[in-house]
Amino acid sequence: MKAQMQISSTIILAAMAPVVWGSSYLVTTELLPDGYPVSAAALRALPAGLILLILVRNLPQGIWIMRTVVLGALNFSIFWWLLFVSAYELPGGVAATVSSTQPLMVFYLARWLLGQSSPLTAIFSSIAGLVGVGLLVLTPEAELSTIGLIAALGAAVSMALGTVLTRKWQPSVSALTFTAWQLTAGGLLLLPAALLFEPPLPSLTANNVIGFVYLGLFGSALGYFFWFRCIAKYGPSVAAPLTLLSPATAVLLGWVILGQTLSVLQSVGIVMVLSSIWISQRAIIKVQAKK
Repeated sequence: MKAQMQISSTIILAAMAPVVWGSSYLVTTELLPDGYPVSAAALRALPAGLILLILVRNLPQGIWIMRTVVLGALNFSIFWWLLFVSAYELPGGVAATVSSTQPLMVFYLARWLLGQSSPLTAIFSSIAGLVGVGLLVLTPEAELSTIGLIAALGAAVSMALGTVLTRKWQPSVSALTFTAWQLTAGGLLLLPAALLFEPPLPSLTANNVIGFVYLGLFGSALGYFFWFRCIAKYGPSVAAPLTLLSPATAVLLGWVILGQTLSVLQSVGIVMVLSSIWISQRAIIKVQAKK
């Protein structure tokens, strides 16, 4: 019972990350300057990473320099870049649905790279969650783009691989230090692209600063710390289903804050998503508690 409670608390804190990711659309449209996606991504990662580096005062050495660059690219630079491409090329619903295949990819990659099998209950519930996301965000008017679909699928693969390798490559440092390394590497990789392909940011307003601080502090520093800690303790298959919270959060915030309509199908979708996460986590917790 005590082991299950410890696992549950770790999962609840890790869920903070996808919830904040789900709020990113609202924060971006309402608080951040328009038309600077790569710059926003760099400012979301790099300052948070540098602040954490100052706190931990520990830099990667030897092979961990290259591994940190790879993980920073997969979890942040490549993932966010492809996510922005898919957002521009596809309706948000299609992009979110494709991205929601990520838990299934993690289950497969964890078995292949880590030798960790996931309970069938978790796999089938994640499929149900994917259907729930489709009900949440897909519309009959959704148009498909080959480039957008490839980008959305690539973003899911990048995050899935980064999630699994974060567990496979575990340095003998704290989760906070590992988070600092990855955020800094991801931000440094995004910075040249922001400088080369986007115009300079305008003078930031108070709302802009609030938006960047929120995404940097909660979405990056704290969110990814709890996310990577969960992966380190209990494996990527435990964390992966939580990503389905992201589109559910986005829809709920649009309904509550922006006054958007919530249809019957979307309500069913939310119930399916939350139920699938609960069922999958319950199945995985039982397995983890026995170890």
